[in-house]
Amino acid sequence: MSLRTSRPARAGQYLALLCYLVFLAFPFLWLISTAFKPARELGSLHPTWIPGSPTLENFRQAFDEQPLLRAAGNSLTVALSASLIAVVIATPMAYVMARQRSRLATAATGWVVVSQAFPFVLVIIPLFLVLKNLHLINSLLGLIMVYVVWSLPFALWMLVGYVRAVPAELEEAAAVDGAGRLRTLVSVTAPLLAPGIVATAMFAFITAWNEFFFALVLLKSPEKQTLPVILTHFLGAEGVADLGPLAAAAFLATIPSLVIFAIIQRRITGGMLAGAVKT
Repeated sequence: MSLRTSRPARAGQYLALLCYLVFLAFPFLWLISTAFKPARELGSLHPTWIPGSPTLENFRQAFDEQPLLRAAGNSLTVALSASLIAVVIATPMAYVMARQRSRLATAATGWVVVSQAFPFVLVIIPLFLVLKNLHLINSLLGLIMVYVVWSLPFALWMLVGYVRAVPAELEEAAAVDGAGRLRTLVSVTAPLLAPGIVATAMFAFITAWNEFFFALVLLKSPEKQTLPVILTHFLGAEGVADLGPLAAAAFLATIPSLVIFAIIQRRITGGMLAGAVKT
């Protein structure tokens, strides 16, 4: 009887999941379709899913009209630097917070979670003034510092969970064998944290790669602007979008995030399975 009732429920779950995936995939599929449509199809009153005459003209125009490669280089520099620095800072902090069961550690964890609810607009003015005093406005270094600070709470919160999944008994056994604290962290704990560190770094990378608001406010020189800001240049003075090149450029800008997210999914699964093993 329970088997009969579980099958319809399972079918309903799969149907709901399929509808959700279609809902999420619709914008991306429409973006791909638009990127390969010629101009006459983009202006059609009866749009179609599949381009009737696929073309690469939109991609050529996108590269001709805007410096996409330079902007992508700026985004890559900022995102890689911010993610690496955030992970280097967050890893030892997460270890201390996970291993030290105190009120201070609990309060710090709570503050990390609450800080994620702060909107960007709330901090942009004081942040702008601080960076202005440090002469870091219109600087990739200043933007990297902003991204590090903004992604650090999430990275810290994520790594705390991975550290807690590592059995403390392994460190105690290493200490009994004569290993010092530093050697224990490097030889025992760090290898077990590798999946979590990689996943956290990739999440921080995606956040910095896709971020738009801080880059728009802090970067003024065209040669220093990141890819999300450059995409706004495909909008005309009256808000009319050059739809074909814009879709092509947006599609190219989305590919790194999709690739990184696919890698993240595998790393997170590996980290969860590693953390579930008890010795």
